[in-house]
Amino acid sequence: MEIETTSTPVFRYAAVTFDCPDPAELARFYGDALGLPAAYSSDHFVLLAQENAAGLGFNRQENYRRPTWPDPTQGKQAHIELGVDDLDTAQTHLVGRGATVPHQQPDPDRWRVLLDPAGHPFCISTLV
Repeated sequence: MEIETTSTPVFRYAAVTFDCPDPAELARFYGDALGLPAAYSSDHFVLLAQENAAGLGFNRQENYRRPTWPDPTQGKQAHIELGVDDLDTAQTHLVGRGATVPHQQPDPDRWRVLLDPAGHPFCISTLV
């Protein structure tokens, strides 16, 4: 009796990609926030990444519909957590670069929910 052996492929986390109406605009926002350079850029896609590290991608989506969080009508689609040293300073910095602050804040003393320029909710937290 022959025993088949197959090797399991090795996977590594490469990137998370967000749909958006303007990849360059969203890449500028996150590139500034995280200090990440553009590793690849075209009219339809931008990838932010350091060499040999996971990154963030932004893909142009025609007829893009902004998330409506906390209203579930148009789900949040994706959610990223950013670790920060100081919530107030980080929030002020990100709002100055295009983020907005929704009224609903589940636990503002521990983390803050913000919306990026394309409407994706993301959190800043001192817990990460």
